[in-house]
Amino acid sequence: MSEANEVQGPSLYERIGGESAVNAAVDLFYGKVLDDYRINRFFDKTDMPKQVEHLKAFMTVAFGGPNNYAGRSLRDGHARLVKMGLNDSHYDAVMEHLGVTMTELNVPPELIAEAAALVESVRGEVLGK
Repeated sequence: MSEANEVQGPSLYERIGGESAVNAAVDLFYGKVLDDYRINRFFDKTDMPKQVEHLKAFMTVAFGGPNNYAGRSLRDGHARLVKMGLNDSHYDAVMEHLGVTMTELNVPPELIAEAAALVESVRGEVLGK
């Protein structure tokens, strides 16, 4: 094991509780998203069981867990939604639901901030900027 690995420590994925935590968060998160009139129209033609599995795999990778994500790039995956008008206000709503979801699951504030920073870092890709 190299020194860099020893210093790095556990990934965000491990610190939030691994697979069970990501699964619980995504399930709760999508319930909130689908109940939100500001953004639920973007999911009208979405195969939600497939979408849920894609987000679970994506969040696992993004948070430093095992890479089982085989979906499209963020830009390609959201291009149809951008054409429907997806913009920063909608991204903000998604960020809000992510924070509330993680708070409800008792994720410590510093880990919520770390997760939010990761999600914020891909805003441009999602919105096609």
